Amino acid sequence: MSPAARELTALSADGSTLHVEVYGPEGAPAVVLAHGWTCSTRFWDAQIRALSADHRVIAYDQRGHGRSPAPVPGGKGYTTDALADDLEAVLAATLGPGERAVVAGHSMGGMTVMAAAGRPGLRQHAAAVLLCSTGPSRLAAESLVLPLRPGRLRTRLTVSVLGAKAPLGPVTAVSKKILKYATMGPGSAPDRVDACARIVHACPRGARVGWSHVLAGLDLEAGVRELRLPVAVLVGTADRLTPPVHSRAMAAALPHCTGLVELTGMGHMTPVEAPEAVTAQIRELTLTYLGAKQNEEAGA
Repeated sequence: MSPAARELTALSADGSTLHVEVYGPEGAPAVVLAHGWTCSTRFWDAQIRALSADHRVIAYDQRGHGRSPAPVPGGKGYTTDALADDLEAVLAATLGPGERAVVAGHSMGGMTVMAAAGRPGLRQHAAAVLLCSTGPSRLAAESLVLPLRPGRLRTRLTVSVLGAKAPLGPVTAVSKKILKYATMGPGSAPDRVDACARIVHACPRGARVGWSHVLAGLDLEAGVRELRLPVAVLVGTADRLTPPVHSRAMAAALPHCTGLVELTGMGHMTPVEAPEAVTAQIRELTLTYLGAKQNEEAGA
């Protein structure tokens, strides 16, 4: 379990609301965590536990996920513009004027940061960024979830599988085996597979399907080039959903990439699969760009 949180609600530009949790001491260096598709704030539990002793850790549920309701009728719905609006809303609700934070985004959370690259809220509040297991475009074309040769057929089938409208149902031994194959490294511990499965299966079907359409047509290449602040990139070498080809291309295109870390044998769910490595990357960024002190007891 993570330490007790202070909860608040952020209001996005279209009137949609977002559930936000804040951990750690007031005035401590700030870290903002944006989770990925079909996940929730619980995806970051290991990072929250490790960092909240000496950081102010801010985590939020993307719209339609976790405790954030579906978008309001007539709003921006499920779009990359909405992702950027939502991140700006969270930053405005939790950080003071001119206060900066390290922003870490996993998968769709990383895409959120790319979508917000040109936004004044991000430029005002982000000191540095961690792009974790993510990509800006060609997600279906590069996905390795289906064991087929690259081409139109594999791309079309991948879009169909990821956008399937059928409910996921309860967590079972079979569903965990499927999820592990698609999203995690072959050596993932059973308890971490179980944790990921419970988070993913809890995602409402509407949000899962709605965001799958956005991801299928994603193009945030311009956002990568517009991220003119220090950015670290991290990926698992066994990531089937956003394989390393994306991270290597981003590292080459970013104006100020501080480094590319490839975690051998890890899959797509790196914050859960390799929590210490992800936490270490966040700590390195806070130390370098916020002047945060290392806390050995917190698992640095």
